[in-house]
Amino acid sequence: MKPAYGLELVQTQKLVLTPELHQAIMILQMNVQELSGLILEEVQKNPLLELVEETTEKLRDDEDEEDWMAYFFDSSDLGLGGSARGGASAGLRGEYDPLRYTSAQANTSIREYLLSQLGVTRLEDKDRAIARFIIESIDDNGYLQSSVGEVALATESSPEQVERVLKLVQKFDPPGVAARNLRECLELQAEAKGLAPLALEIIRHHLDDLAQGRYTKICQSTNASLQQVLRARDSIVELQPKPGAAFSGGHVTFIVPDIAVRRIGDDFVVILNDNALPSIRWNPYYRKLLAAGDKDARSYLVKQMKRARFLLRSIEQRRITISRVMETIVARQRRFFLEGPGHLEPLTLKDVADELNIHDSTVSRAVSGKYVDTPFGVFPCKMFFTPGVESYGQEVSQYNIKRMIEQIVRDEDPRAPLTDGQIAEELRSQGVQVARRTVAKYRSQLGILPSNRRKKL
Repeated sequence: MKPAYGLELVQTQKLVLTPELHQAIMILQMNVQELSGLILEEVQKNPLLELVEETTEKLRDDEDEEDWMAYFFDSSDLGLGGSARGGASAGLRGEYDPLRYTSAQANTSIREYLLSQLGVTRLEDKDRAIARFIIESIDDNGYLQSSVGEVALATESSPEQVERVLKLVQKFDPPGVAARNLRECLELQAEAKGLAPLALEIIRHHLDDLAQGRYTKICQSTNASLQQVLRARDSIVELQPKPGAAFSGGHVTFIVPDIAVRRIGDDFVVILNDNALPSIRWNPYYRKLLAAGDKDARSYLVKQMKRARFLLRSIEQRRITISRVMETIVARQRRFFLEGPGHLEPLTLKDVADELNIHDSTVSRAVSGKYVDTPFGVFPCKMFFTPGVESYGQEVSQYNIKRMIEQIVRDEDPRAPLTDGQIAEELRSQGVQVARRTVAKYRSQLGILPSNRRKKL
């Protein structure tokens, strides 16, 4: 039987990640400092954009300039269904000074920072022990100093189990932590930041060539143009080769909050920190050239205009998404904002995503790497997501139970410290039903010694 040839049309649906969509996702995930850097970079590349000097550029050039800006920043044209500048959220310049609230935690090691994240991560006891050993094996630069085999031997685990837990620890903040070499460190950061596939390929297979400046060889191996390789190089050199460096040396690490929550009467207002972002406007010279220039100039400027418009759309969409997510967090964690850190309620990413009718990953990107300035201090946004423990038919957040255990131990008689069973009884008297084993697990996660080792004569 002879083979038959023919054409067949098949209709399928698939998600295509366009460069524009990739940029929008990347911008949502950025914190305010990273976004500021991106805006400054774009101003250098795009002649249609220019920085506004805050001291001199208070008024627009003329009425026509105002119409121009209104046209390009009209939210109805952005497909956002209304302006993002009204309602309970706002972006205020001049009314919120982040430097008054930047939090600096001196003398905190990278290991302590990772252990604090481990403390609010739901894990089986065995996996938690492995994760703790991995964290304790990380040096001041953020690199894992023990091999998988050594960790497996020390924790009486299989190499496969260690690899699985290691991948979890490598998702902790800062990106790139717990890597075993520079290549893995950069790869973890590139994946976390959503860099282009070419950047990942260069990190995985051509890092030595990149270091030696052998760009032609990389082009030949990857079938990429020189411009694409140089773009990938620029994104790679911005990665941090020593993710733990900010925690070493005992110096102060400053945190610029992306968001502030302020109480006004009985309500809370979410304020985005626009002060930390550069002020930009359309360049009037190139705007006139766009309207009256020659064909080639206009063609180039139209492309740059579209590029700039999409950047502004992505930034505005980021503002709206972060505002909506934070407003939902404030509503669900109202007791925290009224009474303080000891009053966190159980909350998951899915809870917020379902309420806003968006995907869990969108919520995760909106809070990733970002901090919020509250009446009780500056906290990472991810802190507000904490699993619950069943107690008398109600859920109590693990975070709150741990704070209660800390307070009970703080108030105990140092000459007769409480056992885990006695702490469980004390929690029960305060309306929280937890088992002794749960108390022991939380106490260990908090770094509190057993009662026989806390006793002081």
